[in-house]
Amino acid sequence: MAMMLDESEASDAELIGRAKGGDRGAFSTLLERHYDFVYRAAYRWCGRKADAEDIAQEVCVRLGKAIRDYRGGGAFTTWLYSVTMNAARDMMRKTARETVKTEAYGVHALISGEASAEPEDPAEALWAAVRQLPDKQRDAVLLVYGEGLS
Repeated sequence: MAMMLDESEASDAELIGRAKGGDRGAFSTLLERHYDFVYRAAYRWCGRKADAEDIAQEVCVRLGKAIRDYRGGGAFTTWLYSVTMNAARDMMRKTARETVKTEAYGVHALISGEASAEPEDPAEALWAAVRQLPDKQRDAVLLVYGEGLS
């Protein structure tokens, strides 16, 4: 039997291969290694901590099934970013449907912890403006400036 590397020293490719084979430890290490990346991308996309946490959690769940379909043609983080953006868009659509239902019944829920209309942090104000862009433009800006991908 081949000597097993410590999971913290294993490459993403090794972890992915083992995770595809059902190795839960490898899958867990892969999630831990990339969770911050997923959370940051989700937060930049939606701008709310609670929503970013929900998106990141959803990505973790989706990866359990989707990892088997990962082909390795490109960087894992590029594929992971697209999984994250799909989860974020799905959440946005779900939230939009729920908002329409809420407004249809005349109920206006107060959302606690929402940032003020004028963010004090100039960087947060900039990301808030980016989140108002059309989907494709927003995604391009987030990929290049938010995640350093090109």
